[in-house]
Amino acid sequence: MNIIVRLFGAIVLQISAFGAMSSIARSDNKPLPIYTQEAPAVSQRKTTQRICSLDPIEDLLPPPQTKASNSLLSYLAEQGFTQNQEGSWICYANDPKKEGRYFTLFKVKQVDGRLIASSFLDEGSLIQGQENRSLNFFMMLIERHMNTTQENRQGIRRYLEAFVSLVKQGKIKPTRRGFLFDQPNRALVLYHTLSSGNLKGTGITINISLPKS
Repeated sequence: MNIIVRLFGAIVLQISAFGAMSSIARSDNKPLPIYTQEAPAVSQRKTTQRICSLDPIEDLLPPPQTKASNSLLSYLAEQGFTQNQEGSWICYANDPKKEGRYFTLFKVKQVDGRLIASSFLDEGSLIQGQENRSLNFFMMLIERHMNTTQENRQGIRRYLEAFVSLVKQGKIKPTRRGFLFDQPNRALVLYHTLSSGNLKGTGITINISLPKS
């Protein structure tokens, strides 16, 4: 597996990846608002540190309406993610600008044999703790769903670290283009605007192929 480690030496791919990515921001033509309803008071239940545990948000959310399905991504429940009705797995976080409200921080969905996973930025900025958690989130998916070695994964993480850092510094602007970070699997990373439904702002998204059964 040939890992491309120089950020701007990556092959740039166009619309196909963005088209699949954009579907993660909507559910059967019903937009998923980034901000949801007012949350109830916080309980005293203790939470553990997981990828989706920037704060005790699980105590703010209403109970799930349906039981999570036994899907390919059901292990994410152990990391604090919640499955919605369309089958996507969502990580919510408290809105740092308004007490008692929450928003979508991470989201992952299976689309036509690929996993589309996003980390959403708050008005173009990463909230506290989001940079490292985003990397851990992406690498967990890569380790579980791509045929890689430890050496490959180290190279991929360095690449994604550089990419996220450049986004944070404002050196990468939102675009429809995808940057290739793994050649055999045509795995992509994008920094893009969100225009579907009520989701507004930007997101960092990886687009990876699932192994064929």
